[in-house]
Amino acid sequence: MTDDIINSAHDRMKKAFEVTMQDLSSIRSGRATPALVENISIRAYGGSQTLRVMEMATITTMDAKTLVIAPFDPSTIEEIEKGIHEANTGLTPVIDREMIRISIPPLSEERRREYIKLSRTKLEGGRIMIRQIRHEAMKHLRIAAAEKTISEDEEKRSEKRIQAMTDETIAELDASGQKKEAELLQV
Repeated sequence: MTDDIINSAHDRMKKAFEVTMQDLSSIRSGRATPALVENISIRAYGGSQTLRVMEMATITTMDAKTLVIAPFDPSTIEEIEKGIHEANTGLTPVIDREMIRISIPPLSEERRREYIKLSRTKLEGGRIMIRQIRHEAMKHLRIAAAEKTISEDEEKRSEKRIQAMTDETIAELDASGQKKEAELLQV
């Protein structure tokens, strides 16, 4: 019983961590990374379908400041370019034969501060999700103890394990946040 509660909490915390990391990776840091454009929605094939860039093309980094997007179907190149423009990401795609090049402009100091603030907000959202998962798991343990399906000792041991998992996950999140901030402050 307690193992089910702990495993469920662990899986949910892991998922919350991954969601937060994906959210963080979408914040521009002045460095070229496919995450900047891969989830942008594109109205393809005359607007009959909405696809993400990652479903329509291969996204690679040429160097630290350049992204290259090579569409699977060359006829969609203009739609991808238009979709990236319309996404208001501050990126300027340029069609170069059968690929799109995007040069990542350097961030201004003001923009860096805004992105740091945004990353801290996203990290706090991740911490809140993880604490909520801990709260729900603890509640399930208390209910199980009240129903006498687990002993008090087992409840206390499980609570300690869940708290340790929570602390570990939040520490990982904080470390990733510090890494992102360092990346944003790099000129």
